Amino acid sequence: MPGFELVISTYNNPRSLALCLDSLRQQRKLPQSVAFADDGSGLETAAVIDGFRLTGVTVRHVWHPDDGFRKCEILNKAIASSAADYLVLIDGDILMHPGFLERHLTLARPGQYLTGSLIRLNADATSRVTPDLVRDGTVFRQDWLRRNGALGSLSAWLKSSPLPLPAMALMDRLSPVRPSLSGANASAFRADLLRVGGYDERMKYGGEDKELGERLQNAGIRGRHLRYTAPAVHLDHPRGYANPEDRARNRALLAQTRRDRLTHTDFGIGRPAA
Repeated sequence: MPGFELVISTYNNPRSLALCLDSLRQQRKLPQSVAFADDGSGLETAAVIDGFRLTGVTVRHVWHPDDGFRKCEILNKAIASSAADYLVLIDGDILMHPGFLERHLTLARPGQYLTGSLIRLNADATSRVTPDLVRDGTVFRQDWLRRNGALGSLSAWLKSSPLPLPAMALMDRLSPVRPSLSGANASAFRADLLRVGGYDERMKYGGEDKELGERLQNAGIRGRHLRYTAPAVHLDHPRGYANPEDRARNRALLAQTRRDRLTHTDFGIGRPAA
């Protein structure tokens, strides 16, 4: 497998980012580099990134000034400037199971993107997560997740990968849910992302990942589930940047991509400078 980079999107959530990096240190398969796609965070986040060290792993801090929700723009900058062949995309409020990156790399194929799901913690459970619980794997155990209200359904329980990997891999294959790209748990060859123009920078919060996935599908780059085999725990956080107008515009752009079977955006990587 050629070199790969982990791209972590982040915005002013240094506690979650530090916990995310604790989970990175426990990975069975490490990336050659980590790119922090930083949508304008302040000094506390910069301190977390500056303090991150992992033997054999290089670090890039891709940043632009805070001017509202511009996650698509900063992710495109990270993708365009990467030297890696393969990119794993997560958010900085995600805790990766120790086998997370290994699973993405095992199934990496040209012409295919991978996407997984999330086990969501509520605000109370999030406040109880400590570095030690991440480092010793407690946050991924079914008993801890159940006690903290995260396994309230059969689907959530399966997302915690409770059975041996071959059984969970079969569940991935049998899942009737159509793959829909989740930018908090996804991976693809960089060339495939460039082919479709990356993220559409007109889009704000709400559906921007799904729209990218639709263009990949339209271009013949098929999605494959890691729904039950790449567990990721999502830490709760406020979303002050969410608003109905942005969601409505995003829905309209997504509908256009589906209706016209668009394979590329003119508002992504390679767009003329404003």
